[in-house]
Amino acid sequence: MVAAAERSGAAARNFYHGAVDQAERLDLERAQEIEGLDDEIALLRVRLKRAVEEHPQDVQLLVKGLDILVRAVGARYRLSPKSRKDLADNLAATLNSLGDQLLPQEG
Repeated sequence: MVAAAERSGAAARNFYHGAVDQAERLDLERAQEIEGLDDEIALLRVRLKRAVEEHPQDVQLLVKGLDILVRAVGARYRLSPKSRKDLADNLAATLNSLGDQLLPQEG
C-alpha cells in the first residue's frame, strides 16, 4: 500500500503523467530517478556516428548533430562541477572520433 501511495505521489508531481499511456508511465517513473544527461549524450553519440556512417556526404546533418551534442555536453557540464578542461577534452575526443569516421586512415 505504501508503494502505491508513493507512485500516486510521483504521478501528482509529474506534469506529463496524464499525457502518456501505462507503459510510458512506467518509463516516466524510472526516468525521474535518473540524474544527469550521460545516457542522452551517449545515445546522441551513437546516433551521430550512425548518421556519419550512413550519410558521410551530408555535412548539414553532421553539423546539426554536432550542434545538438555540443549543447547537451555543455548543459551537462553546467549542471555538474566538472572543470572546463574536462569539457574541452571530452569535446576534442568526440571531434577526433568523428574525424576518424569521416576520414579513416588508410593502412
